[in-house]
Amino acid sequence: MENTKSLQNQGVIVKVSGPLIVADNLPDVQMYDVVRVSDKRLIGEVIELRGGRASIQVYEETAGIGPGEPVESTGAPLSVELGPGMIGAIFDGIQRPLDKLMLQAGAFIPRGLYVDPLSRTKKWPFVPLAAIGDEVKEGDILGTVQETALVSHKI
Repeated sequence: MENTKSLQNQGVIVKVSGPLIVADNLPDVQMYDVVRVSDKRLIGEVIELRGGRASIQVYEETAGIGPGEPVESTGAPLSVELGPGMIGAIFDGIQRPLDKLMLQAGAFIPRGLYVDPLSRTKKWPFVPLAAIGDEVKEGDILGTVQETALVSHKI
């Protein structure tokens, strides 16, 4: 969710009403795009497009955010990351792992804090089911990763 298209997709807040923000000047934004709101980079989602304005549901506290602040479109829909490491983890509503947030920020999570949902450093044993030179097509299982005794991820 951290990648963004460009600064060309940066608009401006014209209205704030609780968790709802209205923004202008987001010409390429689409319904359900994830946006980053203000310099705090709060996560929001476009829920309505009308007359050149985007209504945005912000998933973090908006206190102190006001008209004139930037809104940047990521050009991607709200999504979750799937893979080994999810079993046993506890996430908030925007897939931030609560244990990692606690380690990074303490008991009170600051707004706009981003933490990778799954570890980028942990190595998982991969058991290949396809060999070099095998012809594969979409939907084929190339191998598996055993996360727990009961959960095997098909890759």
